[in-house]
Amino acid sequence: MDIQRPSNARAKKIKRIVFATVAILLVGGVSFGLSRLRPAAPSVDKATIWPDEVKRGPMVREVRGLGTLVPEDIRWIPAQTDSRVERWVLRPGAIVKPSSIIMELSDPTLQQTALDAEFQLKGAEADYANLKVQVNSELMNQKANEAAVRSDYEQARLQHDVDEKLFNEGIGSDHIRNLSRVKEQQLAIRVQLEGERTKVAADSATARLAAQQAKIDQQKALYQLKRSQLEALHVRAGIDGVLQIVPVEVGQRVTPGTNLARVADPKKLKAEIKIAETQAKDVQPMQKASIDTRNGIVAGHVTRIDPSVVNGTVTVDVTLDEPCPNGCRADLSVDGTVTLENLKDVLYVGRPVHGQADSTIGIFKIVDDGAEAVRVNVKLGRTSVNTIEIVDGLKVGDKVILSDMSAWDNFDRIRLK
Repeated sequence: MDIQRPSNARAKKIKRIVFATVAILLVGGVSFGLSRLRPAAPSVDKATIWPDEVKRGPMVREVRGLGTLVPEDIRWIPAQTDSRVERWVLRPGAIVKPSSIIMELSDPTLQQTALDAEFQLKGAEADYANLKVQVNSELMNQKANEAAVRSDYEQARLQHDVDEKLFNEGIGSDHIRNLSRVKEQQLAIRVQLEGERTKVAADSATARLAAQQAKIDQQKALYQLKRSQLEALHVRAGIDGVLQIVPVEVGQRVTPGTNLARVADPKKLKAEIKIAETQAKDVQPMQKASIDTRNGIVAGHVTRIDPSVVNGTVTVDVTLDEPCPNGCRADLSVDGTVTLENLKDVLYVGRPVHGQADSTIGIFKIVDDGAEAVRVNVKLGRTSVNTIEIVDGLKVGDKVILSDMSAWDNFDRIRLK
């Protein structure tokens, strides 16, 4: 016969609940443990990084820029008239003196006007000579008239003295005496008038001659201008130096003011350095500088700072304090370094790739004897060409990575192998 077994469904249900609870606890524990683990750090080859050690001591602040050597004495020679280039006499690179002719120009109209100005000057000089003879003749005639009246006056005065004496002796009559006195007085007035007329005639002669002389001076100035323009058709260097540029061609028509040639003195060179606008704010005149000409380093000092910014740079002129090495020439590419200041006792390190003055950046600091590097926030201060001041975040002896680590911006830790 069949025997009914006792039911164990309750026991099985309890067992399943226990197993489920244990499984949930186990999974939760594993998940919690995994969440507490640090993410796997990427590996970086040590040969690809650029490490440096934080130091304390003096730091020289410098800024650097590329530039060129340019002559201090440059002379552009412009055209003075509307003319045509006939021929080149010298080519760029030629050594020139002030009287050296660089090119020949032609202008037939100028030659004609110069000839006209010469004849006008000669005509004005002839008119002056004629006027001088004329006014001298008129003045001499007036002086002769004055002398004749003065002679008559002297005779009348003597006659009046005689008549006065005869009248006093009772020999002469009073009527004759009065007549001689009146004649003397009238002639005295005429002498005075003739003297004034002579003075006016002399002043008039001087004024007329001065007016004609002004015309001569005007014509002479015009003639000299035309002669100088005519002479300028022989384009001369004007200074000792080297002919650098001749920007016109034979047969070309040039207008007044067109640059015909550039002459420079190669013995007096200066450096024009392009400094980044973010670094040029501390550059001041008379600061020391050094210029690397590839053939040697030349000391100099800052003489001028361009007030404008062009393409993100500021032009700084550096005058050379020492003779330039052999091989220096105009337009030679050079490197310039300007010394801003000497800091005595600061914490500094090599300049990171993205390190800017007065900023806070993340830098990987090497730890565990070089096995790993962790990101730390570092506050930077003043900068130089190759070094930067550490304000906070690092101490003496810390080693950091200066090279570009932007590929690991999402990691705070890397392994070095």
